[in-house]
Amino acid sequence: MLRLFHTADWHLGHSLHGVSRQPEHRRFLDWLLLELQNQQADALIVAGDIFDSANPSASAQTQLYDFLVQAKTAQPALDIVLIGGNHDSASRLDAPSSLLNALGVSVVGGLTRGEDGIDWNRLIVPLTNAAGETEAWCGAMPFLRNADLPPGESGDEPLIAGVKSLYAQLLGELQARATQGENLILTGHCYMVNGRVSELSERKILGGNQHALPVDLFSEDIAYVALGHLHLAQQVGANGHIRYSGSPIPLSFDESQYPHQVVQVDMKAGRPPATAALKIPRSVELLRIPNGKDFAALEDALAQLERMDFDAGLPREQRPFVELRIKLEKPEPGLRQQVEDVIAKLPVRLLKISTAYGGGDKSLADAKIEERLEELQPLDVFQRCYRNKFDQEVPAGMNALFNELLENRKEKP
Repeated sequence: MLRLFHTADWHLGHSLHGVSRQPEHRRFLDWLLLELQNQQADALIVAGDIFDSANPSASAQTQLYDFLVQAKTAQPALDIVLIGGNHDSASRLDAPSSLLNALGVSVVGGLTRGEDGIDWNRLIVPLTNAAGETEAWCGAMPFLRNADLPPGESGDEPLIAGVKSLYAQLLGELQARATQGENLILTGHCYMVNGRVSELSERKILGGNQHALPVDLFSEDIAYVALGHLHLAQQVGANGHIRYSGSPIPLSFDESQYPHQVVQVDMKAGRPPATAALKIPRSVELLRIPNGKDFAALEDALAQLERMDFDAGLPREQRPFVELRIKLEKPEPGLRQQVEDVIAKLPVRLLKISTAYGGGDKSLADAKIEERLEELQPLDVFQRCYRNKFDQEVPAGMNALFNELLENRKEKP
């Protein structure tokens, strides 16, 4: 039997409204180290977005490399596979690959091409059980950028056809190696048709959501598909062998309403894989007041906050993060001071005050929600500028070109 752990979207180096998430990531990685040992895992796949940006801080890189050393020291036979996501720099991930390969860690930041085409060998990783026997072959496909796709595809949408072509070639390479009936595993960092998105995982990749990939991209010959990109853990399709593990911590207040997990996959030759969700303990709570998408009057929101039962003994780095969503009838110059006077008495950390101006008897649906520039994605800014200039929505093709330009720009150091 092969026991595999599937995780993704770590986003090391992430900050939420200016507050570093490094302590939460440290606790997650410590928990993961123990779970790998306690569950006697044979392999670990991290399906992209290891870092939060293409130029991660030194401390974020240190977190990753410290984890890899500790994991391999505790379990020398553990197979580890890392792939690049749309937030990662392929070249930065691949730079230490020779050193990491010597440690027993396989890294595929992006596709590389030589005179004979794509180097498929570096994407193919044998996964071994506790006895050292190869139980599965993993095709470590990273996030695919437009430049990775073969030219001249026809039939379906060319971009989707190009992705299908690459996966078909990788599957062929895997099948050529699985001569003893070993299981086949694929990875991906992409948006699948009908995938449920959350706030930070809505970044338009592969040309935008109009290019969501179909389930038939993965044939029935594949025992398990380990996906990254969507932060909400979910299965794709009916049979459950195509899965997003989700992110290990909530990366926004919108993502605090559901549990976060690592997927444990048990595989035996000739049998469907058995999966189990390992719930990740949350070291810092994210509290939105009022809960959900509602807004409340300032007095009501503060009263709700004061009624809550907080642990006064928590160290500061473990105190809950708070977002207050306040509905105003008119601007309130003293709003922040009123809020901070209450917060100062409570063992919480105020991260954000969201305001919606409704005025009079207007419903929330009519209210204008105030947004700060740093909360907008580049595509949001581009679309607003286009609407202001031309008084119409951005054509889909132009959105796709903007996304391609943005992704290509991220690859530059």
